[in-house]
Amino acid sequence: MSHTPLQRRTVLLGGMLLGAGARAFASEDAWPGRPIRLVVAGSAGAGGDIFARLIADPLSRVLKQPIVVDPKPGANGLIACDTVAKAAGDGYTLLFAPSSSILINPVIHPKLPYDAEKDLVPITQVGAAGILLVANPGTGFRNLADMVAYAKANPGKLAYGSWGTGSSGHLAMEGIKAHYGLDMPHAPYKTLVTEVSDIMANNISVGFTDIASPIPHMRAGRLVGLGQTGSQRWPATQDLPTLAEQGYKFEADGWYGVFAPAGTPAAVIDRLNAEINRLQKTDEVRQRIEGQNMVVPPSRSAKEFAASIQRDAAIWQGLARMTELKDK
Repeated sequence: MSHTPLQRRTVLLGGMLLGAGARAFASEDAWPGRPIRLVVAGSAGAGGDIFARLIADPLSRVLKQPIVVDPKPGANGLIACDTVAKAAGDGYTLLFAPSSSILINPVIHPKLPYDAEKDLVPITQVGAAGILLVANPGTGFRNLADMVAYAKANPGKLAYGSWGTGSSGHLAMEGIKAHYGLDMPHAPYKTLVTEVSDIMANNISVGFTDIASPIPHMRAGRLVGLGQTGSQRWPATQDLPTLAEQGYKFEADGWYGVFAPAGTPAAVIDRLNAEINRLQKTDEVRQRIEGQNMVVPPSRSAKEFAASIQRDAAIWQGLARMTELKDK
């Protein structure tokens, strides 16, 4: 059958469109086609870095691409969040951040270089736990009451550490100070590793830390646990009373979350959500999470995780405003 020139052009155009559509479909299906960068809001060797690698290793096997863990400490995760918020939304740059970086920074930093709600897309929650209040053994403190008694008797002389202004550790201690009427100066550290080292060296006597990194030092007697926050005693610190059990009600749980830059395709978000949720339920990952003193959270869709962030924000930001927490 012969074709007119117009018919031949129509057939050729149709073939080109079909080919373009097939290439676009293949491109989407091919994600990920190269290594993924996972930016961690925290220092190398600290809790966030530990948990990021705990998830990144099995996830890289599932996705058949390397996941490069990139710790970026400083400003309670602001630097890491800003890095990812400004990255391309192509599924190749992700954020691993603690709840405090997401929930508290917008309160204490009124002029963030990014829009926390618009520029970062929630993917899923990783783990749930509290934080630890620890002291140098030389203090003689064994619990919250010991610390409070000393701080009351020595106003302004007991400084405490946290991993930065606006961290959940900073906020938790400011709540304790307000509740008991204490005068305790705050010593913010850029990294949690440095803070823990200084407490062990007795350069600073007490501080809040993440839930995981101090545990080896506690077991070795280099640090003493005074209490833990959250709704329960966590897997590796079952013998350590919660602050609520010691008379100070602070039951809000913390978590880590995975986020992507705005514009990341919904299909990528949904796949990451499904894979990470599934991995957390496997014996391998669940046991490793519990070994780092956290529990596996209920599986949630990306939208459900976003809704839970809004609920948590009301609690943490309300406390931040009550204690007049500000960036100093």
